Amino acid sequence: MYEEAPSAAVPGAVLWRARGNGRMVLPDGCMDLLWADGRLLVAGPDTGPHPAGEVPGGAFSGIRLAPGTAPALLGVPAHALRDRRVELAELWPAREVRSLTGRVAAYGDPRAGLEALAARRAAGAAPPDPLAAEVAARLGAGEAVAGIAAAVGLGERQLRRRSLDAFGYGPRTLGRILRLRRALALADAGMPYAEVACAAGYADQAHLAREVRALAGTTLTAYAAGSAGAKRETPQPSGSSTTA
Repeated sequence: MYEEAPSAAVPGAVLWRARGNGRMVLPDGCMDLLWADGRLLVAGPDTGPHPAGEVPGGAFSGIRLAPGTAPALLGVPAHALRDRRVELAELWPAREVRSLTGRVAAYGDPRAGLEALAARRAAGAAPPDPLAAEVAARLGAGEAVAGIAAAVGLGERQLRRRSLDAFGYGPRTLGRILRLRRALALADAGMPYAEVACAAGYADQAHLAREVRALAGTTLTAYAAGSAGAKRETPQPSGSSTTA
């Protein structure tokens, strides 16, 4: 079971919860604060698929923070957490984390506690890199890295350094991940794979297939079968969507 809904208190964030450990987590350019069996953890930005069961627990709640927004909130550059799941106490003072754990536990729904934690932390933290949102939006729209660098007034090396801190990887990798997410969303909607490849900006269907294998560790056919099963089994709240 997996379900999600937009956060009302943290711009661009998504609240989610899941049970069981059979769901594969695919890269999306985001970072998450997690609640797993009474523990607070952070999931860093992924470069490939991660089995949900790598974090022990039977039930999970989280707030997924929009690309580029988590480092300012956490006080850690995103590349330091790339492909990692760590206890929040590794990043913040243990005494503070114990207090926050108690606060989140006091909520009937841990998602609400995580949302409140993130909103309070964001209010007192420095703002995210002011270019991060624009860079992510341009990459999500399929713009070329050289053109984005020129548009935001940076050299490509400077853009890469800023991207490593904000997103956990360079702009080309983030662009590949966001393009994959576009493609998977189109496949979820029932678009034929050849049309998905064209609409998402791949050279052809074979290029799309290679990227799905490289970044998601599966095939489009296997992904579509698993996604369809999740939709049949999972009740979705109004306005939310299932991601794989």
